[in-house]
Formats: sequence, structure tokens, C-alpha cells
Amino acid sequence: MPVSRRHVVLGLAVALAGCGKLRQSKLNPFNWFKKSRPEPVMAMPVAPVDDRMLVENVLSLAVEPFPGGAIIRATGLPPTQGYWDAELVAQPVDENGKLVLEFRIFPPIERTAVNTPQSREVVVALFLSNIKLAQVGEIIVQGEANARSARR
Repeated sequence: MPVSRRHVVLGLAVALAGCGKLRQSKLNPFNWFKKSRPEPVMAMPVAPVDDRMLVENVLSLAVEPFPGGAIIRATGLPPTQGYWDAELVAQPVDENGKLVLEFRIFPPIERTAVNTPQSREVVVALFLSNIKLAQVGEIIVQGEANARSARR
């Protein structure tokens, strides 16, 4: 008796649904990093080569799974509007598996208004491959006044 493609797909779907532990396993990319939390500002051992300043406050951090790695997305709040050329600058991974990303940004060229916090928010993102993430257990995004972290 021939087995149709529909029966094979249905059988695989039932078998996969029975694997409840896949949801909690480390193979599931949605389990790679937990929600971010506040961190104290860390003193960096090497003087920065980048001329940009650190953003005043890091409001949020999200590590989102993506094919081949993850996208690290952070939202910062500078003191006024007009800040530009924001970037997450990676520092070397330390021996404990901590990856510090500095939230660097240029100040406005001319004097600008303060306005509402929502209008001043700056969002940056960085893609990290699975190869780079293999040695990382914690990601920290560093600002001038605070930092946020996400752990595996």
C-alpha cells in the first residue's frame, strides 16, 4: 500500500509535536539569550580608538535569533536631538565569555533642542555569526551612565 506525501508530513508533524523538550533545548534559537537586565558601567582596560562618545543611556537590549547567528539591537537615549553615526563597537571577548559592545555616537554639529525622549531615541543593530557567538555567554551593551546585558 503506497504512503502518500500527506501521510508522511502528518506523521512527521505529530512526531515533532511530541518532542516537548525541543522547546527548552539549546538547539532552539529562541532560547539562546534571555531578556536584558541593567548592569553597572565597566571600566575598559584599553583607551578607545573611536572618536565618538558613548551614548548617555542604554534603554533596551534585544538579542534576536537570525539564520547563521543573531542580531543584537540596542536603543540609546542621548541628551539632545541631532546625534548621528551610531554603532555598536565590539571589544574583545574576555576569558569569561563576556562580549562588551560600546554604544558609540557622534554629537550634533550645531546646538539642538532637547525635546521628548521618544524623539531622541537612537536604535542600532549588529549581526554576530554563530561562530562568534559560540564563545560568548553574555553580551553587554555599554553606555556612559549605564549598561544592559543579556545572558544565555
